[in-house]
Amino acid sequence: MLKTFHVKTDHHDQMIDVTSQVQDWIREEGVKDGVVVVQSMHTTAGLTVNENADPDVKTDMLRRFREVYPWDHPEDRHAEGNTAAHMKTSTVGHAQTLLVEDGRLVLGTWQGLYFCEFDGPRSRKFVAKLL
Repeated sequence: MLKTFHVKTDHHDQMIDVTSQVQDWIREEGVKDGVVVVQSMHTTAGLTVNENADPDVKTDMLRRFREVYPWDHPEDRHAEGNTAAHMKTSTVGHAQTLLVEDGRLVLGTWQGLYFCEFDGPRSRKFVAKLL
């Protein structure tokens, strides 16, 4: 079972909680136990699991990414000028593997699944495969 999800981002960099989208799909498919692999289809947008209780975590993470990987670097040679976005995606990763038990994603109390935009705004997609 493979599903394509669509995400429209509206900021240059942003983290969008997609936990409920994936969870709803698992429920629709009737899967009780297994594994779901979720993968970004882009080189400048990734997926991560992190805290979803305090929105300041996302704000702080994005700020820190900007500090570590500044958008304009005098030695970057990539013609599109988005080397920082590629670096951020490589840091968070393009995919996550999550367990499913009793029809629910196995996540900690404060955890959520985030689609991470690093070169927006854009129309993006990610795919999920249930095993």
